[in-house]
Amino acid sequence: MPESVSRPDNGRTAPAAYGAPVSPQGVDAPLRRSAVFLTLVVADGDEAMATVREVLADLGGLVKTVGFRDLANPVSCTVGIGSRIWTDLTGQERPAELHPFREIAGAAHTAVSTPGDLLFHIWSDRQDLCFELERLLLDALGTAVTTADEVSGFRYFDTRDLLGFVDGTANPVGRDLPESTLVGDEDPRFAGGSYVVVQKYLHSLTAWQALTTEQQEQIIGRTKADGVELDDAAEGQKAHKTLATITDEDGEHDILRDNMPFGRPGHGEFGTYFIGYSRRLWVIERMLERMFVGDPPGLHDRLLDFSTPATGTTFFVPPTTVLDALDAG
Repeated sequence: MPESVSRPDNGRTAPAAYGAPVSPQGVDAPLRRSAVFLTLVVADGDEAMATVREVLADLGGLVKTVGFRDLANPVSCTVGIGSRIWTDLTGQERPAELHPFREIAGAAHTAVSTPGDLLFHIWSDRQDLCFELERLLLDALGTAVTTADEVSGFRYFDTRDLLGFVDGTANPVGRDLPESTLVGDEDPRFAGGSYVVVQKYLHSLTAWQALTTEQQEQIIGRTKADGVELDDAAEGQKAHKTLATITDEDGEHDILRDNMPFGRPGHGEFGTYFIGYSRRLWVIERMLERMFVGDPPGLHDRLLDFSTPATGTTFFVPPTTVLDALDAG
């Protein structure tokens, strides 16, 4: 998955004040211990669209309903809207870069494209609060939607993924955070919004654990114990962290990763849910091209030999003004 390698509180702004639920659309809300990633497909017809519009317009109310059950542990929810329903739902033209996830087929591995009209990224330090907010959302949406994918994530030890590496160290911090994640003057209609790409990666842990620690570190491009960057390879296959770093004449382009581990050991399922927020969708797309096609082409990211994407979907997280306007629609 695009480099997910942490920082205190994900390198973000401070949490909401004690006793205050976090408002929806807070892309920079602090990383929590539990999360739900819910991808839905909206049914055809005006009635279904009207139901979705009503629920999204009141998303803040649902967050408050759940959040006030434990004021010391905020719950938050960010909603992303896919390109297929964007215009019908909002009555507006799509954001400049919004389009369906584009399948990327390399010689050895493929980044698949899967359905999804709505993404709900729910997170809290309490798993039961995530569960409750998801339950209320699905109850409110009813038959207007079907579930395309549902993943419950958790923080694993000191923010490591199930491959054993610290997750999130490359995230932007401070003033770089909004610069990297929030749309600006380049698309003023949607300034303050963010593009988000999600992929569910399944790991072959047995094969991964058969490697030596040194082999794993060379694939990731960081030390396993403390996440220190290793020198880039002079030639041949590049490390994951190198392929997932995008630079051009304007410098390095960061994204915000909220990745979380998930799994069901009894079913042999172990994975990482990649979720990347970006001001520019093309940055994430370039990362994936470098990973799956290779740079140069043919030299793919070796992490993909052990991690297979089962989903791939793109959304736009609108500013709250867009959600508020749905109430008048």
